[in-house]
Amino acid sequence: MDQTPQKPEETYAGQLLGFTIPSRNVRGRMVRLDSTLDEILSAHAYPAPITHLLAEALVLASLMGGLLKDDGSQVTMQAQTEAGAVKLLVCDFKGGELRGYVDFDEAKLAELGANPSLFALFGKGYLAITFDMAGGKGRYQGIVPLEGDSLAQACENYFFQSEQVPTLIRCAVRSDGDTCVAAGLLVQHLPDGEEGRERLHARLDHPEWEHIAVLAGSIRHDELLDPELSLDALVWRLFHEEEEVRIQRGETIARGCRCSIEHYEQVLARFPSEDRREMRNDEGIILVDCAFCSKQFAIAD
Repeated sequence: MDQTPQKPEETYAGQLLGFTIPSRNVRGRMVRLDSTLDEILSAHAYPAPITHLLAEALVLASLMGGLLKDDGSQVTMQAQTEAGAVKLLVCDFKGGELRGYVDFDEAKLAELGANPSLFALFGKGYLAITFDMAGGKGRYQGIVPLEGDSLAQACENYFFQSEQVPTLIRCAVRSDGDTCVAAGLLVQHLPDGEEGRERLHARLDHPEWEHIAVLAGSIRHDELLDPELSLDALVWRLFHEEEEVRIQRGETIARGCRCSIEHYEQVLARFPSEDRREMRNDEGIILVDCAFCSKQFAIAD
């Protein structure tokens, strides 16, 4: 990179920033969420540990969604547990639209204290990441144990185990009363220089990857969360000694709950009439709750 881009062109929050380092066969994504994150979180009165968990998950969904190239493709991240305080965590990203929800046991969570570990929250849990590709390109899913210190680490394991792509992910979250800011960096090594090519021998000790992993891993939480520091400037700080770094503006991110009466009418139409009759209340109305946005829809069936 010859110089840092001028400020009017820089990305600060609410938009994905992509970059590639051709000489190292590396691609990356960076994102910072502020007002959109607050909007998603405001649908539920989550306690602090769940706010932090969901904020990290939403950043991860955005970073992975930023890897999708075709309009209409979607990434879904779902974490479930066996006997943990968190029953279900689900996030998805499609065309810049982001949503997420956590179902948890309040009593179990209260027993864990202020800063519960990932294991304390999920117990023996697993993470499923699903990519639904547009244009008839199929659907594929990988499942990994929820191990390590964070959801980010579990996602790193997913990419290496399921896709054979060495990946480094860093996330940071800061919650202050009614506002929350979260940000993340994802960097991947594509050793053949071609996206989509089969990689039978992914190497975490490849010299190119070791070099980039050291640089990317040096990023600090305060840098990721600093509202005055653009994502462009962060890329420059990390990789300014590389011979070339290419920047690509990504999608603008917005809360994307896709619920509507029309949507639920279409879903209910797939059920047999006997089942729909049992769903009705005394007034003949089917009440449908959306867990993502915490709204209730009255369907006159």
